[in-house]
Amino acid sequence: MGMSVTISEAGEQDAEKILKLQYLCYQSEAELYGDYSIEPLTQSLDSIKAELTTGRVLVARLGDEVVASVRGTVGTDGTARIDKLIVHPRMQRHGLGGRLLDAIEQRLGAGGTAKYFQLSSGHRSEQNLQLYRKHGYTAVSNQHVNERLTVVTLAKEAAAGAYVARA
Repeated sequence: MGMSVTISEAGEQDAEKILKLQYLCYQSEAELYGDYSIEPLTQSLDSIKAELTTGRVLVARLGDEVVASVRGTVGTDGTARIDKLIVHPRMQRHGLGGRLLDAIEQRLGAGGTAKYFQLSSGHRSEQNLQLYRKHGYTAVSNQHVNERLTVVTLAKEAAAGAYVARA
């Protein structure tokens, strides 16, 4: 490609770019489950701006373009919740999702803050589930939402995630 992808903390100036990327990335999920009213497609710009101040938000950039993002928070019980790991469709299947997952785990786990990492995915989202399993996550619960969707929650101990990120 000629340029390398860099991962950094997102700023308020990234909120609109994250929202647009999120809308693009969740189209395939909406199609997979036959539901275009899912929260990532209806989330407001103000809501994303609020997430920038209440949790950790990372972006991956190719030059000036935001091509991937992930969000995370650590609860008072030490559970780090990782949400909305998104990668631009043209950048998928090149390891960027795994790099972002490693980066958010590292930041949420810094200083021993996080005891466990937890994330969720729809049961039909096999590429997502495969990525999470590859990174040490195991299914801990299933929540039947409706006839089309079961949400799979996966988790791992933070100590299990404390390894050097791969290049």
